[in-house]
Amino acid sequence: MGKKWISSFIVITFLLCNIHFLHAQAASPLAPSSRMEAMLVVDVSNSMKSSDPNNISNEAMKMFIDMASLQGDKIGAIAYSDAVMREKALMKIQSTQDKQDVKDFIDSIGKYTYTDLSTGVAEAVKVLESSHEQGYFPLVVLLADGNNELDPQKSKTIDQAEDDLNQAVSAAKANGYPIYTIGLNADGKLNKDVLNNIAASTNGEFFEARSADQLPGILSEIFANHLKLKIVPISHVVGNGDFQDIKLNVPNENVLEANISLISSQPVEVKLIDPSGKEVSIPSDQVYLSHSKTYSMVKLLKPDQGDWTLKVKGVPEEQIDINLIFNYDLQLMLSPLAKQTYKAGETVTIAAGFEDNGKAIADTSIYQSMKATLFVKDLEKGTTEDIRLAVGDQGFTGQFKLGNSEKYEVVVKAEDKSFFRETVPQTITVQKNEQSPAAAKPAPSSDAKPFPWLYLIAGIIGVLLLGVLVLFLIGKWKETKRGFSGQLVVEIKNEDTGERSNPQYKKLKSFSKRFQLHQLLGLHPNLTETNQIIFKPLAGDGLLIINHSNATIEKGGRTIDAKKGHPIKRNDRLRIVLKQVNKSIYMEYIN
Repeated sequence: MGKKWISSFIVITFLLCNIHFLHAQAASPLAPSSRMEAMLVVDVSNSMKSSDPNNISNEAMKMFIDMASLQGDKIGAIAYSDAVMREKALMKIQSTQDKQDVKDFIDSIGKYTYTDLSTGVAEAVKVLESSHEQGYFPLVVLLADGNNELDPQKSKTIDQAEDDLNQAVSAAKANGYPIYTIGLNADGKLNKDVLNNIAASTNGEFFEARSADQLPGILSEIFANHLKLKIVPISHVVGNGDFQDIKLNVPNENVLEANISLISSQPVEVKLIDPSGKEVSIPSDQVYLSHSKTYSMVKLLKPDQGDWTLKVKGVPEEQIDINLIFNYDLQLMLSPLAKQTYKAGETVTIAAGFEDNGKAIADTSIYQSMKATLFVKDLEKGTTEDIRLAVGDQGFTGQFKLGNSEKYEVVVKAEDKSFFRETVPQTITVQKNEQSPAAAKPAPSSDAKPFPWLYLIAGIIGVLLLGVLVLFLIGKWKETKRGFSGQLVVEIKNEDTGERSNPQYKKLKSFSKRFQLHQLLGLHPNLTETNQIIFKPLAGDGLLIINHSNATIEKGGRTIDAKKGHPIKRNDRLRIVLKQVNKSIYMEYIN
């Protein structure tokens, strides 16, 4: 507590001493990035055996993973029934092996009995809250039938499950995490209203999949929509047992990756010819190939501009759907306006251009294939005017005339057939009336005494210091009196067999200043390494976990470093992966 209040004191003092400087500065919004943080959440309850009998949800998630960039996209996965059954921490993809690890996790997921939709959504939101990084686009992809079936042996009611879901959706909305819902409806029992409401409430989108072959296309659309890309339909090929030529055009050198998806229930063979007419090895440093039951994915890294030829060989009479998604790491930026404040009736000149990692793009030919529109919103009247912008070698330019309202918001949107981008909204302030000289305040006389700012600031600092000291002493006194409250729900999973123990509810009020996890587990001889994992009480009914063992601790799907202590709040979930035995301990801190 002492460190927290001292930090607050330093910040307040800094603000008091620099208030004029802070008023003079304007924070510019960070440019959007094309990287994403995706949590894939799938219902693995018994009902999914009829909603998704062929387990195509797994195929769709794996296709989404294959489309992700090799340049740092982050992906995690959650399998839930009436609790979180399996979880893969949100990890940054740096190689094909990283992708394979996530896909292997998906293939290892089994089926369980009951369903509580709120558990999967809430866990995904928790993971993003604890793992989100600036510059990444977060999203949740939820595959479910929208129905709840609670365990009658547990105390949770349908109303409580609905309340928990509403809270999780509200948290996703508040944090800006769109949830894309995919309703699996092979048996016709889909609860559309629930899934549609989740998507609409979080600025996501709802999709219905009546048959397995729809899922890969849906995941492609979610991937493209989220990163402001467009799916480019290439061809529908009916296999004839021979290679057939498909033409692909890479429009410019700004393409970071080209994802070619070939959706077919039968295996296909592919070859690639680059724009120079040379065959490119598959796989190679530039080309990655991945296969699954229902699709193949070819990924080109930094492909040369020009016309490529994809040679496709399929099983006779088998239809192959071929689509292309380009991935651009580009941001559309507004040029600075000529001045901060305008007068009613003035003409404003707007310019916008693409940047790559903060620098103007080198290949300006990209502009020639695009159209750009300026959207001017009158913030008083709520009306929006759209103006077509001129296209030049350095970007897009145009003008518009201001009306009599005090504030306007401008956004530029540029698009071609493969992607689109929008600028960060910028507000323009209009000065309606100049202040007349008669209304101006009289200048202070030379005899007026300056306000005693120095004494005021010194007095405030003195009061703050005294307050910090008092609070520090109170905190120390409370710390000596602090005890444990609440309980930990503990389950032990055998990673060799997949078996989990029944949940054990361990009340903590019998402990005083600290306890070892080994004590909580009944001093089990096979779990002796847990005697180096220690819990201490924190203010606000929290816990501090300290890990002196070699075990790995995950919170919210993310590995944490608890060597010096890590705070645990109510409803936090922990997974402790032991090293001496192949077991994991699942814990949840509750009231």
